[in-house]
Parts: sequence; C-alpha cells; structure tokens
Amino acid sequence: MGCLIGWKCCLGLGSRPHTCDTGLMSPSRPRANPDRPHKAPSRRWIEADDAMALWHEYQRSGDERLRDRLVLTYAPLVKFIVYRKLGELPASCDVDDLVSAGLEALIKAIDRYDPVKGATLEHFAWTRIHGAVIDELRRSDWAPRSLRRWERDMRRMQAEFHAIHGRGPSEAELADAMHMTTGELRGRQRDLVTSDVTSLNSLVLAYDGGQVERLDVLASDDEDSNPVSASAKHEARDHFRRAFKALERREREVAVLLYVKNLTLREVGDVLGVSESRVCQIHGELKRTLRTALAGDAELISHVA
Repeated sequence: MGCLIGWKCCLGLGSRPHTCDTGLMSPSRPRANPDRPHKAPSRRWIEADDAMALWHEYQRSGDERLRDRLVLTYAPLVKFIVYRKLGELPASCDVDDLVSAGLEALIKAIDRYDPVKGATLEHFAWTRIHGAVIDELRRSDWAPRSLRRWERDMRRMQAEFHAIHGRGPSEAELADAMHMTTGELRGRQRDLVTSDVTSLNSLVLAYDGGQVERLDVLASDDEDSNPVSASAKHEARDHFRRAFKALERREREVAVLLYVKNLTLREVGDVLGVSESRVCQIHGELKRTLRTALAGDAELISHVA
C-alpha cells in the first residue's frame, strides 16, 4: 500500500472531486506560447488499442514502467467510481481509503487480466475497482448490510408517500407502510443513528455559517467550562460570603470549627469553653439566620450546593 500514496499524489486522486469520463481520457491542449517554436503536445493518455498493445508488451517483458503507464491510463476510473459512491458513504468512511483500495485493485487487475475470457481490459479493470470500492465501503461501515438494506427501503417508502400525499409520512404511517410497530421503527432508526460514527475532527457548520471541528460544538459535561454556570457559582459564593459575614462572631467561630476543622459538638464546646448543648443552640441559630438571609437566592445557591 505504500506505493499507492505515491500514485495518489502523482494522479491527484483523493484531493477533490471533479468530473471525468468513464472511458480513456484525451490529452488537454497546452496554451500556445508565441516566444517558443510550436511543439507537438506530449500525450499522457493512450487509446484502447494502444493500451492493449502496451499490456501485451508488459506481459511479454514484465517491465513495471509499462504497467505504470497502464495505471496512468485507467486511473481516472478509480476516481470516477469512488465519487459516484459519495452519496452512499457513511460518515466514518474516508474517501482516501476508497481511492487507495481502488488503485490497488487496478494494479491487480492489470496483472491478472486474461483477454481469452472475452472482457476488455477497461471493463475488467472497472469490475475489479468497483468491487474493491464496495468491499472497502462495507468494511468501513459499522452498520450490518441488513440495516442498510432496511434504510434504503425506508427512504424509498418515504419518497413514494411524499409523491402521493405531498407531505412526509408520520411515524405511525411510516411504521404501517414498513409493516412494523412504532416501537420497532424507533429501534431501527436508533440503530441507524448509533452506527453513524464520525471523526471528532471532521468539519461541521458553525452557528455563524463558518466551518469548525465537530469537537468544538459538542456539549460539555464539565460545569466549570460553562461560562453561565461559572458566573452563577461565583455570584452564589459572593452572596453566601456576605450572609456569613453578617453572623455574630461566636456563630462564625462555631461554623468554622464544625465545617472547616470538622470538630464534633463536644470538641467545639471544649475549644470555646461552653457546653455541648450551648454549641448545638448556637449552631441552630446560625443555620436559621443563613436560611433567612439566603431565602431569595435558593436557586442560585443550588449551583454550589
């Protein structure tokens, strides 16, 4: 497969789609340069008869340079077949992988072609390339073939319903047309969604119409990365600090010893020189005071609770 990378770079395959003919391509005519004498343009593509003569010469001599010329001749078939399949590609499938599979199949087709069987070299190469692309497409697809077949039937049913009624079918109508319950329909549609695997680095449309990586538009479970949540937490802490600062000195001391130092009621009493029951009384008073001071901020305080 290493040599296929060189072929793709040389041929421009896998870079961007363009329209190409299914047959052998004719060379483009270069622009005339008045400062240079007229020179006949060099041909890159050869005719079908010349390709067959070249293949016979390759079979006789085994010269890989002749095979390379044949690969250049039929390489447009690879790109044509791959981009015909673009509408059927799952998100997890890479076009470059299909191009590589097609090029590998083309090289093998040139080596294994047998004119005695009646097919032309171009037709044989087309069949092998198309089969290799289909195999690679199925290998890259997480969904089983039965699910993809059901998806095509569902799309066809939706199109037929729209053509008859002028609108899309409801869930119940679609389930009835597919001869299944709505629960079974939801299950199949859920299977389709979960089979659509894509790269987090793939480009998607942003809210402003530009393109960003999919990773940048995913919702985060980290509340600290949410600016709204972070702002609410900061405001809630400010409210609590003001309410705590308004407590009596002894109430603040009890709160610090209980919730910061993690002392028991008896240990707090020993530190402050009061009884355990008095500490319990002070604790109840400070909770009531804080609850009253923060009564209007219950929803805000929940962000830091």
